[in-house]
Amino acid sequence: MQPNRPARPAPRTDPRAAAQQARMAASLAGAVDLAAVQARNEAAARAQAAPPPSAAAPVGAPGSAVVDVDEATFQSEVLDRSFQVPVVLDLWAEWCGPCKQLSPVLERLAAEGGGTWVLAKIDVDANPALAQGLRVQGIPAVKAVWQGQLVTEFTGAIPEEQARQFITELVAATSGGALPGADGAADDEGALPEDPRLDAAEAALDAGDLAGAEAAYRSILDTEPDHPVAGLALRQVQLFRRAEEAGPNALAAAEAAPGDVAAQTRAADFLLGTGDVDAAFGWLLDVVRRTAGEDRDLARKHLVELFGIVGDDDPRVGPARRSLMAALF
Repeated sequence: MQPNRPARPAPRTDPRAAAQQARMAASLAGAVDLAAVQARNEAAARAQAAPPPSAAAPVGAPGSAVVDVDEATFQSEVLDRSFQVPVVLDLWAEWCGPCKQLSPVLERLAAEGGGTWVLAKIDVDANPALAQGLRVQGIPAVKAVWQGQLVTEFTGAIPEEQARQFITELVAATSGGALPGADGAADDEGALPEDPRLDAAEAALDAGDLAGAEAAYRSILDTEPDHPVAGLALRQVQLFRRAEEAGPNALAAAEAAPGDVAAQTRAADFLLGTGDVDAAFGWLLDVVRRTAGEDRDLARKHLVELFGIVGDDDPRVGPARRSLMAALF
């Protein structure tokens, strides 16, 4: 499978991360929008440069564990901040009675969390564009964001015990409750530091050596699991290696064995690796719809992994996520 070499947008902030993404674009097939990857890298860099959230900060102030958010601050206080700690969105309105029951509970839990997660309060009447973009169907609505992606949500007021369990499980599944530190922060201009360890991976990508690139990225992550470029780059390389190994026969094999979930995931990998994003998503959505139990869970997890590789900034991911939610519930 010969990689395509599509043109990509010019870099915006971080020269090293942009160069890395340009090499990825030149070496891998055009299925993944690497401009979206760069946007996430930039958000992560801004989060590293920002001070961690603090329960001691006044409620509603930037950097507080409880902050009021509008369209102007959504990027910094929700998307960027979610690369430090999970961010829970409390979507409310003044006229909403159940909101007035749930919001104080969430605020109290956020204060108890001591900055391990952030509660971002959004008045849906004052911010209709945000409510529309977040596809709010009713309020109170609570949505959790981690590393720029929506990870879980619920609608309606719930008892404090259930809200506490929701937060506990969210933090455990994301940051583990660790407070972000200052180590590894970006410089004053928001650029990621130079990292000569990427050279071997970049050289392998330039040569079309996916196995070599995978080994180089693994080596980086062995010593620095939270490296801002290597993690996503490794997942991309692994996808394209799987697609290459599956080959064009993967589709016929999957059609011949509809009950074989592993065969279905190989077919989806091949489709994504060759650039057919919609078909890859649709293939696994069909598996989710017609399976149950462990098979369904395997298909769901693989589809979510593909969402992460493509990135939520890609316009095809949002509709596919909604289709997955509909298929599950």
